[in-house]
Amino acid sequence: MTFAFLGLGNMGGVLARNLLRAGEKVTVFSRSAGRAEAFAAEGAAIAQEHGDLAACDVLCTCLPLPQHVRDAVLGEDGLYAKLKPGSIHIEFSTIDPTAAEELAEAAHTRGLAYLQSTVGKTPQMAERCEEPLFLGADGEDDRKALAGLMPVLEKIGRPRDVGTVKAACAVKLLSNLIGMANLVVLAEGMRLGALAGMEPHELLELLQDTGARSFQMDVRGPWMADGDYAPRFGVELAAKDLRLGCAMARSWGYAPKMIEQAYACFTEAGESGLGLEDACAVYKVMK
Repeated sequence: MTFAFLGLGNMGGVLARNLLRAGEKVTVFSRSAGRAEAFAAEGAAIAQEHGDLAACDVLCTCLPLPQHVRDAVLGEDGLYAKLKPGSIHIEFSTIDPTAAEELAEAAHTRGLAYLQSTVGKTPQMAERCEEPLFLGADGEDDRKALAGLMPVLEKIGRPRDVGTVKAACAVKLLSNLIGMANLVVLAEGMRLGALAGMEPHELLELLQDTGARSFQMDVRGPWMADGDYAPRFGVELAAKDLRLGCAMARSWGYAPKMIEQAYACFTEAGESGLGLEDACAVYKVMK
């Protein structure tokens, strides 16, 4: 079985390397010559053009926005038009359920299987092959494709079959909606702690033994205390996921009041020039 990978960013690059380390044959495409050379040194074949990725059994995409995925696979020049029938598309990006179901329908019209595999946590966890992979597939052929790929997916992460494509998108968006809203509350709480005269590291240590403790406190609390805003998961990406999640909720007739407020905070951070800093830089607008 041969794999092709489009999207070699912080997460996609790690997943592509994990496939290589698992002994799979992988072709990658990058507009950056330096990035392509790095993957060639690890055993990947390098596609000279985007369309060359179609010579595979399994196409993997991990791109920033739903439109980037649409642009890559749909239309006369898209990869769906070039992949051979029976090929599989695994979509690792964080996209909304509507976009994923549109892609699945388009794949099916071409005789392709479509799997949604949103990723749960961080590139650091992915490097250890511990990344949660939330997998969904609709229809008998897609379910068979998922079952057939499970042995490979178990080598590169921790796959969880959550049922449908819709559910696979929703669980990741919900994770980020809750996580980023939690981060906004944590940032505001740390600002209040500073007004109380508390040193931030001491405050975090005290809060560890209370109901305030969370993943964001454990991971991003120390970064905020240190003034470390190096990008791991950026403000722009957080805002994008919050926007998609709020749109998902509204499409189902639900008004996500608290999450809309968190989205407003990240929007303000992005408009303040913090878009490329880590999501914890939302702390800077909590004044």
